[in-house]
Amino acid sequence: MLKQILTAPGGAPSDVERIKDESDYLRGSLKEVMQDRISAGIPEDDNRLMKHHGSYLQDDRDLRNERQKQKLEPAYQFMLRVRLPGGVAAPNQWLVMDELAEKYGNGTLKLTTRETFQMHGILKWNMKNTIQEIHSSLLDTIAACGDVNRNVMCASNPYQSEIHAEVYEWSKKLSDDLLPRTRAYHEIWLDEEKVAGTPDVEEVEPMYGPTYLPRKFKIGIAVPPSNDIDVFSQDLGFIAIVEDSKLIGFNIAIGGGMGMTHGDTATYPQLARVIGFCKPEQLYDVAEKTITIQRDYGNRSVRKNARFKYTVDRLGLGAVKEELENRLGWKLSEAKPYQFDHNGDRYGWVKGIQGRWHFTLFVEGGRVADYENVQLKTGLSKIAKIHTGDFHLTANQNVIIANVSSQKKKKINELIEKYKLTDGKHVTALRRNSMACVALPTCGLAMAEAERYLPVLINKIEEILDESGLRDEDITIRMTGCPNGCARHALGEIGFIGKAPGKYNMYLGAAHDGSRLSKMFRENIGEAEILKELSVILPRYAKERQEGEHFGDFVIRAEIVNATTDGTNFHE
Repeated sequence: MLKQILTAPGGAPSDVERIKDESDYLRGSLKEVMQDRISAGIPEDDNRLMKHHGSYLQDDRDLRNERQKQKLEPAYQFMLRVRLPGGVAAPNQWLVMDELAEKYGNGTLKLTTRETFQMHGILKWNMKNTIQEIHSSLLDTIAACGDVNRNVMCASNPYQSEIHAEVYEWSKKLSDDLLPRTRAYHEIWLDEEKVAGTPDVEEVEPMYGPTYLPRKFKIGIAVPPSNDIDVFSQDLGFIAIVEDSKLIGFNIAIGGGMGMTHGDTATYPQLARVIGFCKPEQLYDVAEKTITIQRDYGNRSVRKNARFKYTVDRLGLGAVKEELENRLGWKLSEAKPYQFDHNGDRYGWVKGIQGRWHFTLFVEGGRVADYENVQLKTGLSKIAKIHTGDFHLTANQNVIIANVSSQKKKKINELIEKYKLTDGKHVTALRRNSMACVALPTCGLAMAEAERYLPVLINKIEEILDESGLRDEDITIRMTGCPNGCARHALGEIGFIGKAPGKYNMYLGAAHDGSRLSKMFRENIGEAEILKELSVILPRYAKERQEGEHFGDFVIRAEIVNATTDGTNFHE
């Protein structure tokens, strides 16, 4: 059989490619502009580069109109994201992040859907101190954003079993080994002297090249039967295969991604597809070679079509697999059987290996703050001061107080009760299975509310659930303020994408285990219409469902929506 000749799309490179090419390996003029106090903002070219350092320039959109009237520049501020492989943080690292949120941020922490910390509200002149203090806790923000491999996710609790612990170590290794090699981060933020350009020293990016990747790249590792990281939403997903209580390797899935653009059917969410199996020691080789395929064949002309999912769909799954095997120099083995049964967290106290305990805490919307009835931020800070284990940030925006000894469990439980922290068992299952992106007021892409509005909407949906006897039925619900997919909306059994202020596209029919995308049910509707539709569908589900049937499966069987069998027919 004649090997297919792979090519990259034609067209002039996007302006972002120019910015990266001229940046001197992600330096640009960041060092100089971050010292400029005339404006709280930075030029757009440098803002593009900032993403590779883990940050975005934003402004408070709640203040935009008033500041315009006063002829003031926008209320510029920076979002800063930490690289935290597998979501594991030590108590001292939690305390550093907690303190920095008060010292330089808006007083809160956001737990992201990629198992890491995000801070908002940092002013330009505080950025360097913030990053240096993060670095002092042995954390960093390198490659937390930008056109590189981002935070590597893995099953939320490494101490659930020896297998989970082993998988976590692989996620850490992947995260470290796939970092950019440029020293720009260390020079700009940590005052390292620049050595590139001196005699006998040449800076190179052996994997990424001088212009890095066409777009961001995401990797996650799941441990069946839990798909808590939504492995099929990743550009590259690894599924741990266990035989006789031993990790024998990983199934490899490629080409997932949640983002799209409203009104453009050439863009769509897509699920990664399994192409084979590799041994644990082959993991890095597979990841590196997959990344280089995207580097060489991804779309560098049109960024909205630049994710790896589009590369795979354009070239063909078989052709990409063949190219991967050519670059590896060996054939992938046939994929092994596996089974997922859910993609949520398991709340409350659970006993793991080595006699250690773990408490999964419900954090609605992933926002760590003190509220009227729950002192979440204070309580977690008090726990961190006595905790000798770890904190695990989950892909569902919750936190696990992990690796707790039997001796410490009683004291930590007392603090949980004192500050009214919760395992979520007193709220509806729908709320426990909810997820929302930040959206307004800080995200510049948001078209509608998400984090601030979803809890309000759920309050009203809960009345329907109670009347239908569905209060304890696990149904995933997700909301994003735009189609970028930060809360993985297309994998919610009920999903909402912001279209305009107070208006959303409503989606139904994703699989409860994260293995099927949703389908649009209604376009551009507001709260009244949402509740009207759900007041019909949810009671039907309660009455007509089959034993063990999840909501996403029911709406397809009942022909309320058609099944999305592939991302390419998401809009049909």
